[in-house]
Amino acid sequence: METVATKAPARGLWSGDEAVAMAALDGEVALGTGYPGTPSTEILEAFSGLGGPAQWAPNEKVALEVGLGAAFAGARVLVTMKHVGVNVAADPLFTAAYTGVDGALVLVSADDPGMSSSQNEQDNRRYAVAAGIPMIEPASSQEAYDFTLAAFELSARWKIPVILRMTTRVCHSKSVVRRRESPLPPAPAPRFVRDIRGRVMVPAFARPAHLKLRRKLAEIRTWSETSPLNRVVEASPALGVVTSGISFQHVREAAPEASIFKLGVVYPLPLEALRRFAAGVDRCVVIEEGDPVVAEALLAAGIPVEGKAEMYRFGELSVSRVRRILARDESPEAPPAKTKPPELCEACPYHPVYGTLQRLGCIVAGDIGCYTLGVMEPYQAMDTCVAMGASVGVGLGLRHVLPEEQARKVVSIIGDSTFIHSGLSGLVEMVYNPPGTGHVLIVLDNGTTAMTGQQEHPGTGRTMEHDATGHVSIEGMALAAGIHNVDVIDPVKDPRMFESLLTARLASNDLSVIVARRPCILAAADIRLFEKQNAEKAAAAAPPCAACGSDDAV
Repeated sequence: METVATKAPARGLWSGDEAVAMAALDGEVALGTGYPGTPSTEILEAFSGLGGPAQWAPNEKVALEVGLGAAFAGARVLVTMKHVGVNVAADPLFTAAYTGVDGALVLVSADDPGMSSSQNEQDNRRYAVAAGIPMIEPASSQEAYDFTLAAFELSARWKIPVILRMTTRVCHSKSVVRRRESPLPPAPAPRFVRDIRGRVMVPAFARPAHLKLRRKLAEIRTWSETSPLNRVVEASPALGVVTSGISFQHVREAAPEASIFKLGVVYPLPLEALRRFAAGVDRCVVIEEGDPVVAEALLAAGIPVEGKAEMYRFGELSVSRVRRILARDESPEAPPAKTKPPELCEACPYHPVYGTLQRLGCIVAGDIGCYTLGVMEPYQAMDTCVAMGASVGVGLGLRHVLPEEQARKVVSIIGDSTFIHSGLSGLVEMVYNPPGTGHVLIVLDNGTTAMTGQQEHPGTGRTMEHDATGHVSIEGMALAAGIHNVDVIDPVKDPRMFESLLTARLASNDLSVIVARRPCILAAADIRLFEKQNAEKAAAAAPPCAACGSDDAV
């Protein structure tokens, strides 16, 4: 039987994200789930576009938990998120290393060196070490395809989740990819087999599970010593470079004469193979973006290598920066070229909101989304921005301790997708521990996850494919939580009413939620189209009228 996979081209010019999606399709992945976040977003979108079963979760923690459930049933599962999303998923991730999986589970962590679209520059190779989960890292689109399949093989062999670490350049750069004819053995049909000791992590079961995990990692370390995912490029013995990921491409160009140990398995490291490599060259340098993870591990193992200077820990590497590292050049680098700062779209519905916040002199606890651009000129109407969902808790903390005159100016502001992602717990905190001056939460509802490219979320009532599904009401959640002052308003249609409403709520000692609702200008036409299509589908699926035989339901 011909499938979508068999109809797809045998080779193509694909980004790293698209290559992961194609590997998931070829590997018969039963479920792809995640939360959108640059640079990982396009993986599930491409997988869905190829016909793969994909869905957006409310947040990364839920995505991983859904993936674990499917993997407990023997399925192959792909879970995707950006690097900071792993922070949200870390709770189940650490314990998943103990429980293991019955099928195969690959978690894609898309790191963002240089913070192209992120609030921090964390290096998620640290997570592999801390959680005790194998991690592999591709350096190109072809390797993104091959390593995704290898990750599923590794996960199935040792019954353990595997992290596929991507970075922005690998995710978004395109190169030619050739698909395999027989990628993986046929996926077994999912089925549940009871394993209480293996999956219920009470202390009595978790202790032996931890010992079992460490035995697995020891076996995987031995395997990594000869794994084809690692390779050596032999050249001059005068200079040896240990590297991985996109840095490998920079090293090849910056130092074509160098011998290179290219890591594909970044945890657990093939220490003995690396020891032999270092012993065979006169000088051995570790070139890696971000933290000196590999350099520190090799030095701790007694392998004589050079790391990079601290100044190169920040931002992405490049061919010129690699040359400077190899030359031990620590002179000041040229400042980056100035670019036009990002700003809210001219017709963005958030303009009247931020204009009002500025005029009223509000202290604004902000959040993650395109609305974070309210911090820029001309408004500068955001005072904090820490993490997804943090606006509510931070705003409450400010209210609790500030003198009343300032406390009454504090507003928390959050987007609709972010509210669903992790704002709900802050809403509960509002009700449970209300400040004496009350609090005001403004939910900017533009009907989409705008920052990452207009993805759907539970508050839109549409699936990843834009089909109608259950709709989570933001104002309904606020009312159900016990907030009595809940208002829905279009700030563009009636900006004066919005300002009057906000002024009144700030003067009150009560808790208030204001839903500022108007579609994103970039998504509005598509939203209207999706709603029309779904209405037509619903009408076509409606049963005929029993009284008259008509298809027009009463």
